[in-house]
Amino acid sequence: MPKLKAAVIGAGSTYTPELIEGFIARKESLPWDSVALMDIDPVRLETVGGLAKRQLKAGGYRGELTLTRSADEAVEGASFVFAQIRVGKMAARIRDEKIPLKYGLLGQETTGAGGFMNALRTVPVIMELAESIRRNAAPDAWLINFSNPSGIIAEAVLNRTALNMVGLCNCPVNMLREVADTLGTSDFTYEYVGLNHLSWITSVVRGGDTENLVGALSGKAGASMKNVPEIEYDKALLRAVPYIPSSYLSYFYTREQQVQKCLQAEKTRGEICQELDEKLMLQYADTELDVKPPELSLRGGALYSTAAVSAADSILNDKGEIHVVAAKNNGAVPFMDDSDAVEVRCALGRNGVAPQPVRVYNEYISGLMRAVKAFEKLTVRAATEGDRSAALAALMAHPLIGDYDKAAPMLDEMLEANRDFLPRFFV
Repeated sequence: MPKLKAAVIGAGSTYTPELIEGFIARKESLPWDSVALMDIDPVRLETVGGLAKRQLKAGGYRGELTLTRSADEAVEGASFVFAQIRVGKMAARIRDEKIPLKYGLLGQETTGAGGFMNALRTVPVIMELAESIRRNAAPDAWLINFSNPSGIIAEAVLNRTALNMVGLCNCPVNMLREVADTLGTSDFTYEYVGLNHLSWITSVVRGGDTENLVGALSGKAGASMKNVPEIEYDKALLRAVPYIPSSYLSYFYTREQQVQKCLQAEKTRGEICQELDEKLMLQYADTELDVKPPELSLRGGALYSTAAVSAADSILNDKGEIHVVAAKNNGAVPFMDDSDAVEVRCALGRNGVAPQPVRVYNEYISGLMRAVKAFEKLTVRAATEGDRSAALAALMAHPLIGDYDKAAPMLDEMLEANRDFLPRFFV
């Protein structure tokens, strides 16, 4: 039987102990013979890798653990590759947040202009990783991506490579956890539709019932995420779009409020995360620490490992479990193209990903999803080809931007600020 190997790309992330905790929790169903941790930053790799080694030892893992700065070495022979990279680190994220605000536009790492800039840096690196996986990993290897912006990365990889891949986010897991907490039970069925960070739970039916409870729940459950400023929605809004929105929908529902909150904030979310990262790294360096510290929850990645390892478990062991992931539509969402990467309920097994048909939605959802998907496709073209015209068209297509007098100068400034990461745009 072939040996089972997991590779973690971007393992210097402070989220890695969360993923390692998930590996330990499922060590019987995911019996890795070896785990490779890869990062380009040697200090972060050694510090986070040291904690991971202590976690695995304390958790009873007896396989091999390797640390490397080479992606090719990390993915060699791997069955599963978990990607969680941040190109440009926190400094680039902070620029992504601040520059758009100068133009009265949202800067956020996955949504709007900030997510766009993140994608321009990240998509080319992920495509290089995909090629490395094709060359070096096991023939049936899977890429499980958690890097942001996850939906745009899925759009690129699923349509420009033949790789087995799912795009993951902890947002659906948290949304469903909040529904369960609100109902007081996990015995319910649900429907879910959207793109990454643009998604809704459209149906909730408690076990044994037939009534759709989603309208009554929409004002009570909705996955508040630590990296999204909370805004309470008017009842009229919840009647107009009577579903449970992911927290990121607040950027679309109440865009001016969110821009003002960002302008008035003493620090950007990236600056807050940078400070948290520094404190966490000091804790990780403690050679007595062998568990994930509770302070990691402040980073906003709650249930990250639940999403990642449960998906891998379902694929490896051919469970066919239903998970909400980003996958090719293939007819599941009737108003989207078959090739579009959408975030829906999918059955995950050894033979691939099977999106489940979506029946509940309205014109607001279909219109917004199509507009943002146009933005995503143009962004992928811009990122992979260095196409400035596609980049500008992407910003013009996005519902949170769409103003040439703002988009054009902002694009020039953001490209120049990221020149070192974007050689395709400066040839």
